[in-house]
Amino acid sequence: MVLKAAAYLVRHGPVTQQERWEEASGYSPSTLASNIAALIGAACFARGRGDEAVAALLEEYADFLECHIKAWTVTTEGSLAAGIQRHYIRILPEDVGNANPLEDPNSKVLKIKNHPAGAQDSFPAKEIVDAGFLQLVRYGIRRPDDPLIVDSLKVIDAVLKVDTPVGPVWHRYNHDGYGQREDGGPYIGWGKGRAWPLLTGERAHFELSAGRDVKPLIRAIEGFASTTGLLPEQVWDEPDRPEAYMFLGRPTGSAMPLMWAHAEYIKLLRSVSDGRVFDLIPEVATRYLGDRKARHLFEIWKPNRQARSVKRGYTLRIQVPADFRLHWSANDWQSVEDSPSSSPVLGFHFVDIPISDAQRSPIHFTFFWTVENRWEGRDYAVAVQ
Repeated sequence: MVLKAAAYLVRHGPVTQQERWEEASGYSPSTLASNIAALIGAACFARGRGDEAVAALLEEYADFLECHIKAWTVTTEGSLAAGIQRHYIRILPEDVGNANPLEDPNSKVLKIKNHPAGAQDSFPAKEIVDAGFLQLVRYGIRRPDDPLIVDSLKVIDAVLKVDTPVGPVWHRYNHDGYGQREDGGPYIGWGKGRAWPLLTGERAHFELSAGRDVKPLIRAIEGFASTTGLLPEQVWDEPDRPEAYMFLGRPTGSAMPLMWAHAEYIKLLRSVSDGRVFDLIPEVATRYLGDRKARHLFEIWKPNRQARSVKRGYTLRIQVPADFRLHWSANDWQSVEDSPSSSPVLGFHFVDIPISDAQRSPIHFTFFWTVENRWEGRDYAVAVQ
């Protein structure tokens, strides 16, 4: 079961059909974090059962995801907080059916759901942020003092933070339309996103990882609860509207109890008791926060994500679900090589091409499908940067 799930991630990623808010497809920092952690975990299962080939493939695919996080999910043209141009975005939108994605966080437009007809619902992706990138710290992929994490938190606090009588709370993302309407009326397919107590719990987990006191954040979560101790999905984030029974920091008409919020609260108490983040996975942290030499730099070309370029010093992996012979050239077809694919691992066959620092020409290639005894009939190229 574990290996089938891991193989699914390798086959269908890195684009997710739905990110954590179930509203958009694309390259999501939080989804990438969970996939990296899951693949390293699955590799541990495989190695524990003596299957080194499977373990290595899963670790290498996780490394591929990890070394692309910045390229896929960090804008270099930020304008939301003064002086901060580089920060994580909520998601780089992309259709899962697009095999030739333009992986540029600065150029894409994100369509946001839950807006009324006729209202603006499309914004530059580089200007839409959430705190999903904190999952990178939670699982052990990034340090809490990583400068990019720290700067991104400054943006989050400038754009999404709300101070209430019981403590701070955060919105999901800017321009959110899922929540009580401006007048305090109910969400009816559109509204205005309010603040989510579970995000105070996520922030508390980050603060704990950074070695800071999280008791004020725990008390804030408890302060958002109803008189019967239930945690709501959202709390009111504006001055009181007594006529609509909406009060700053108090539950709105959203789901209550939200089990996600209760689970985050319980995990937070456990984390404080342990003195460490409960969700941090030691094997993940060892790989990505320890000796960086253990990490491999991969660019992976596969049918559902045909890489446009590869960096010098990386390994270009051509990975497909069928046996093949790769007919390829590193000098514009002046000379060619024929490389048989690897033995199948989790149903995948691949050929690795190391890219030297001296490489300038694109890598050109085509396939000979050995089982069908036929040529692909099409050439591909991956630029070298």
